[in-house]
Amino acid sequence: MGENMPRPDTETEPRALGLIVGCQFEFEAAQPAAAIMQVAPSPQPGVRIEREAWSTGSDHHGYLDHYENRCERFTIDAGRSRIGYEAELVLADPADAIDPEAAETPVDELPDETLSFVMPSRFCLPDELGSVAWQQFGETPPGWARVQAIVDYVHGYLEFMPGASNPWTTAADVYRAGQGVCRDFAHLAISFCRALNIPARYVFGYIPDIGVPPPSEPMDFAAWFEVYLGGRWHTFDARNNCPRIGRVVVGRGRDAIDVALITSFGPHTLTGFQVIAKQISRA
Repeated sequence: MGENMPRPDTETEPRALGLIVGCQFEFEAAQPAAAIMQVAPSPQPGVRIEREAWSTGSDHHGYLDHYENRCERFTIDAGRSRIGYEAELVLADPADAIDPEAAETPVDELPDETLSFVMPSRFCLPDELGSVAWQQFGETPPGWARVQAIVDYVHGYLEFMPGASNPWTTAADVYRAGQGVCRDFAHLAISFCRALNIPARYVFGYIPDIGVPPPSEPMDFAAWFEVYLGGRWHTFDARNNCPRIGRVVVGRGRDAIDVALITSFGPHTLTGFQVIAKQISRA
C-alpha cells in the first residue's frame, strides 16, 4: 500500500468486532413506485447478524439475486415516506487480510465462475483501457505487487471529488476526467486489472471509521473491489489505499450496475439520506 497512507492500529485491533450498520431514506413521490434496495449485509462466513430491522409502512420481502446479494422489494408510497434499515452484527475477522505472496492464475487455469470478471462490463472497460494498463503495469511483477501498483496509481491519479461523476460515468470517462467518487476509483482499478487478465469484481458496503482519522464528509456507503489471486478473492481499495477494520459487504458484482443501492420502477425524489457504521460500545 501507499507508504504515506494512514494505517489502522493493529496492536489494538479487535479479533471480533461488534458493529451497528444501517441507513435511512426519505422520499417524495407523486404516485406509488416499486423499488428494490440493496443495503443489508451479504450472507458470508465470519459475519453473524444478531439483530436487524426494517422501518417502513410498506409491505416488503427479501430475496437473493444471482450473485447471492440480499435484495429487498418495496413500494415507495405516494407522498412523503421513509424507509430505514439497521443491523447489529459481529465480524469474526474484521481486518483486511494482506498476502503479498498471492500469485496470479493463468487465464487457462482460472475457475469458470471467475471468467465473467475478466470481461468488459457496463462501467468497467478493459478493452478501451487495455493499452494504458499494459503501458503502466505490464513490466510490474505479476501477482499482489501488480494489483497494489494499480491501486497506488489510481489512488494518486484520481482526485476524490463528490459530484464529479454521475450514474452513467464509465471507467474510461473517469480516466479522462481525472476525478470521481469511490465507485469511480473502483471501476478504474477493476478495468486495469481485467485488462491484465486478472479477475476483479466490484464490492460495496459499510466501512466504519476505526483506526483512521475521521473523514471530512458525512458517513456514506463505500465502494472497493476484490481480486482473484492465489486461488481466492482478496480485498483492495483504491479510494482509501490502506487496510481498514470492519468492512461489511452488502453486494458484489461485475460493476455498480449489479449492486445498485436503489432500483426504482417509477418517478420519485430522494429528499433525505443517512448512513451509519459504528463500533458497538460494550461494558
